[in-house]
Amino acid sequence: MASVYEQIGGAPAMAAAVEVFYRKVLGDDRISHFFEDVDMERQSAKQKAFLTMVCGGPSAYSGKDMRAGHKHLVERGLNASHFDAVVGHLKETLEELGVPAALVGQVLTIAESARADVLNR
Repeated sequence: MASVYEQIGGAPAMAAAVEVFYRKVLGDDRISHFFEDVDMERQSAKQKAFLTMVCGGPSAYSGKDMRAGHKHLVERGLNASHFDAVVGHLKETLEELGVPAALVGQVLTIAESARADVLNR
């Protein structure tokens, strides 16, 4: 059976999703401040690699684990409502790009599985 990555459309779909996703995130006053000092080109590349890996595509992610990568954000106030906003933007992005509901659900399940680590709980 094809991976979620393959079913979604592979590298071109991941690139489109990350572009739309960050447009939504950066336009959201609830969470955009967490990205003020971030090199978004680098961040987008890391996000594409990470999403590719967790969706079963070729693994090229070499960033920090979720807990270490978000620790400084938790110290700046990152909480469950912020996580919910990010997941909401991910869902909207996938739906906007025409990803079937079953696959959206699988991606959101993957995202939700990272909640404790992202929030350092």
